[in-house]
Amino acid sequence: MTTVTTTDAPALQHQVAVLVDRAEITGLIDRYLLSLDTLPGGGGFDDDWARGLFTEDVVITSPVGRHRGIAGLPESERATMAKFERTLHLGSNYLIGLDGDRATVRWNALMTHVHLASTQAARGAEPGGHFDVGGTFTGEVVRTADGWRFRSLDIRAVWTSGQGPLVLTPKAEETLRRVGAQAA
Repeated sequence: MTTVTTTDAPALQHQVAVLVDRAEITGLIDRYLLSLDTLPGGGGFDDDWARGLFTEDVVITSPVGRHRGIAGLPESERATMAKFERTLHLGSNYLIGLDGDRATVRWNALMTHVHLASTQAARGAEPGGHFDVGGTFTGEVVRTADGWRFRSLDIRAVWTSGQGPLVLTPKAEETLRRVGAQAA
């Protein structure tokens, strides 16, 4: 059994605080990814969802576009996710750079998007078709009175497989063309 002395205590307290912060930030990332997959049709994307994950001044950049501020974020997420029957977002290789009450985050993700049956029919394709994306998420999280929240999030597609949604924003169209050209 190891005996902790009073001179060891501050270092141990710091190590425990770092571990707790890392666990809470990892939990924030996991809650975000799981929320994308467990809210069918985007019905759960509401103000409580947004405030539980993001700061008021959040900036999110993705292949779908850029969103600034928490206002309108649930509606934007609902519109994006409503293009799919279901999704599966898997995150791994979390890198967390702690700096007091803020931290940088980065992780890899595999994202599968199963098309709506109506989308499949419009394309003359068999049901169950999907659009897969391998990508990276980078951002900044900050400690708030309610816990860690994303202040910024940058989602980038590294590769894609399958056909994307029928209706895309101009930014998403350009991203898919660029990623497709790099893969060829």
